[in-house]
Amino acid sequence: MKSLDSDFLNRQAVPIEMSGLLQKLGEFKGRQDLFQHQTPQTLRTLRDIAIIESTESSNRIEGVTVPQKRFKELMAHPVSPKDRSEAEILGYRLVLSRIHTNPHDFVINEATICEFHQQIYAKTNVSGGQWKKKDNTIEERLSDGRWVSRFIPVSARETPYYMKELCARFNRFWDKGQVSPLILIPAFVFDFLCIHPFLAGNGRVSRLLTVLLLNQAGYNVGKFISIERLIEESKETYYETLQKSSQGWSEGKHSLKPWWEYSLGILIGSYQEFEKRVGTISSVRGAKTILVEEAIKSLPVTFSIADLQRVCPTVGRDMIRVILNRLRKEGVLLCQGTGRSALWEKRSNKPHKRGNKRGND
Repeated sequence: MKSLDSDFLNRQAVPIEMSGLLQKLGEFKGRQDLFQHQTPQTLRTLRDIAIIESTESSNRIEGVTVPQKRFKELMAHPVSPKDRSEAEILGYRLVLSRIHTNPHDFVINEATICEFHQQIYAKTNVSGGQWKKKDNTIEERLSDGRWVSRFIPVSARETPYYMKELCARFNRFWDKGQVSPLILIPAFVFDFLCIHPFLAGNGRVSRLLTVLLLNQAGYNVGKFISIERLIEESKETYYETLQKSSQGWSEGKHSLKPWWEYSLGILIGSYQEFEKRVGTISSVRGAKTILVEEAIKSLPVTFSIADLQRVCPTVGRDMIRVILNRLRKEGVLLCQGTGRSALWEKRSNKPHKRGNKRGND
């Protein structure tokens, strides 16, 4: 809530270069709407890829991983988790899918935030959805192996009040519409991270809130490009920026400029990748092959040519047969039967030939 104080925001001068970033994002948003009307099948393919990448990256940032083969199984089928890591991965995907499907169903309040946290841990023995019961710290490991305290979050006793006030202030700004959502959303997420209301899971909840609020504000790129993956790829900068902007937060004397610039940079990078990938899939030679191959990944293990035609309406049946037969020769697929009744089976054990922090979560 320190960043969502009117006097504080009035003191935060927005540099000229950041105004340029905001203008650029407005232009991206306008073109985003055009792409969404022109290439529905391409966007469906990108959505399937993004939700898998986001689930993997957001959990991996916090050290929650499973073997790659098992991860693919978890993403392809609704299976029961074998351990806590698998349960958390499935929980995150469930929340993210709900956000992408119906973002406007959610209200920003303590109940929604606790619900996200609870669902991440729903199939574990961790009591999710509850504010921390004891104080926590954010630590950093130095090059000599020593751990040092990087930031002291809000105490457990004060957390309920801080979270209630944070949500109330955010909603007041949001409803008035006087502050750009591209300024307001990072400020809200930053304060959430500084409060650190849960003993674990804060990082993942913060990324879910980021994607949710961007969707609600009309910046839908997170549906098609994994914002979580881009954060993981710039993880060192992410932590460095958090550290810079958090200095003096407890006294309300911090600077949001580094965090704003990082957040806007991630969003611009997402849009740049989005336009590049839409253009690549839609226009270059071989695009139909790419489209079919990506669609196969989203289908069940066993599928028919008719199933592929439904998700690839712009690709002819003959072209689909050519691609399927090549994948069969490469050992990626098996064919069962002949003619129109033939079924194709994915062989998950065959690879396709084409081409630290502690206490932060």
